[in-house]
Amino acid sequence: MATTQTETLYVQHFGKDQNRKLDYYLSQMNGYEAAKKALSMNQDDIIGEVKKSNLRGRGGAGFPTGMKWGFIPKQSPKPKYLVCNADESEPGTFKDRDLMRYTPHLLIEGMLIGGYAIGAHIGYIYIRGEYTREAKLLNEAIDEAYAKGYLGKNILGTQFSFDLTVHRGAGAYICGEETALLNSLEGKRGEPRVKPPFPAQAGAFGGPTIVNNVETLCAVPFILSRGGEWFSALGKVEKSGGTRLFSVSGHVKKPGVYEINAGSMTLRQLIYDVCGGILNDKKLKAVIPGGSSAPVLTADEIDVIADIEPMAKIGTMMGSAAVMVVSEDYCVVKLLQRIAKFYAHESCGQCTPCREGTRWMEDIIHRIEHGHGRTQDLDLLLNISDNIAGKTLCALGDAAAGPVSSFVKKFKADFEAHIRGEKCPNA
Repeated sequence: MATTQTETLYVQHFGKDQNRKLDYYLSQMNGYEAAKKALSMNQDDIIGEVKKSNLRGRGGAGFPTGMKWGFIPKQSPKPKYLVCNADESEPGTFKDRDLMRYTPHLLIEGMLIGGYAIGAHIGYIYIRGEYTREAKLLNEAIDEAYAKGYLGKNILGTQFSFDLTVHRGAGAYICGEETALLNSLEGKRGEPRVKPPFPAQAGAFGGPTIVNNVETLCAVPFILSRGGEWFSALGKVEKSGGTRLFSVSGHVKKPGVYEINAGSMTLRQLIYDVCGGILNDKKLKAVIPGGSSAPVLTADEIDVIADIEPMAKIGTMMGSAAVMVVSEDYCVVKLLQRIAKFYAHESCGQCTPCREGTRWMEDIIHRIEHGHGRTQDLDLLLNISDNIAGKTLCALGDAAAGPVSSFVKKFKADFEAHIRGEKCPNA
């Protein structure tokens, strides 16, 4: 683990198994002091502090957290729920795993504060099915919290009660989408819902619900402890506060989880200054900046601030801040084939453009990669991706279409070389 700033919120606590225990959290991280403060505050004041912090969702959409919490109706005949999206199924993303492994009480405290702020007495952590170890560790931490009175009835001597449950998924990428996650949580098929109504009005079990990412909720105790303005000032761009965790993988010398101030550096600085440059001193060919669903960037496009709006301006997205680095001698057609196969497999099949289009794109890219491609296949891929993007209930269609169109447009010569030579030039 590494960092480029003098004060870090998360990574300094990573790496040692004993750090996950309640004793460590209380003694070294000022544990549950923020919850004590929050429980003495007006709920609107808590939401106001989160708004001032410029905390934006860390799961991919980047929506302002305080604004999202403010959507919950103050009066509701149905129970309210706070749900943590710990599915982390976006390929290339692994920062939430470390947060749950080493700082589970930080997540629990963030959910306790969030639950109080929105008036929810029940919380769920919906965790990726493959995260067996992390689910076990979260349950152990929850047991510790119940034993010490940080969860359950009349928390810390107040009138507020909050119960928390870990719910394991079954390995479906689609359940990272919040409404599919809620369907799965209710025991239904993991398919996205038609919106509106949005979860804040009708979410889990029909009640008003907020769904937040692990890293998002882990920021909340820091915001309550030190103030929204302090957290906002950590960010170096106008709309994004705090620090961000980057999952860096691929052909870099030092892959791993890195924490930097939001908007404080470019992708080039992250790759070369923080991660040591390209493996074996090769040339850089491509960067996927926000998980496999983010449109790819060429080596000439990485002098861009690693934050939401700068990424959007150049046609890609920050996503989950999962930076996947590709060196000059790796076949981008083979890489796109793997990405297309993943999304075709993970499509829930509910929307026709996604169900049919993702399979079709996978077949065409497989054909090109294995020496049977045709020149017209490239225009066909662009046409199919255009007929998927923006035409499905959830963002999985966009997640499948974006990589295909960007790879074909930016690395057209590589695809043409496969078609001309009837084989991979890198083979």
